[in-house]
Amino acid sequence: MGYLFLALAIVSEVVATTFLRVVSFPNAPWWPYIVVVVGYVASFFFLSQTLRADVPLGVAYAVWAGVGVVLVAAISWLVFHEPLTLTQIGGIVLVIAGVGLLELGGTHQ
Repeated sequence: MGYLFLALAIVSEVVATTFLRVVSFPNAPWWPYIVVVVGYVASFFFLSQTLRADVPLGVAYAVWAGVGVVLVAAISWLVFHEPLTLTQIGGIVLVIAGVGLLELGGTHQ
């Protein structure tokens, strides 16, 4: 159940961060601000539920942050047409590898 909460935390954080980009545009409407606030609050709530379900803090935070970084980079490239260089792609691969190693090395109950 902990990893379900972690997935919800990641999705809500990625949605909030994506909409943070939307509100940065000139003359942004008011409603994306609500998505940002609700998304971040939901993300921290679900992250706390992840920890309550005995997922280790180091593993939970690494997965939450790492997967979030990778998803936001992909969304910014696909949706906002922001550049993604080979160096950045290499960094994404390293983030994925690091999160994978942390997950493999974590203790599971």
